[in-house]
Amino acid sequence: MGWLKRLTFLLFFGILILQTGCLRYSFTGTSIPDGVNSIYIPFFPDQSNSGFGDLSDRLNEALIERFVNQSRLQLANNESDADAVLDGSIISYSNRPFSIGGDEQANQNQIQISVRGSFLYQMDDEALWSKSFTGSFTFDPTDDPINGEQDAADEALEQIANDMFNDAVSSW
Repeated sequence: MGWLKRLTFLLFFGILILQTGCLRYSFTGTSIPDGVNSIYIPFFPDQSNSGFGDLSDRLNEALIERFVNQSRLQLANNESDADAVLDGSIISYSNRPFSIGGDEQANQNQIQISVRGSFLYQMDDEALWSKSFTGSFTFDPTDDPINGEQDAADEALEQIANDMFNDAVSSW
């Protein structure tokens, strides 16, 4: 019967450790600096000549999803009402062959998007960071070239939004 008690104790202890470990990495807003309750995320102008009229909208949605829906920050309507500002522009977009099949046709294309961004606390004089972020994703252009490219662009934008969020929260 002693082994059953030990097994129960180890199981309970293991679950306790796992739960505490999960809480440590939760971005629920508990580690956001005091006085920072809102963020302003303007539309990032698309300077990439991507051909997509809604690329800026799609990036904005991905950023709001990460910064507002996954933290306690509220979305501010303008920069002067915000405690933090995430700003930038889409600087490049490419759709290039990634792998070539036996018939010398591309069987995988890669979408690559680069965004220049900066993150600033309004109480500070300088941006916490100002740098470029790149996201990429491959798709099969022979399957559904239009939707495949759009889906790959969305995935690349999600990578960029995740990287921007992670860089911001790493300082929290």
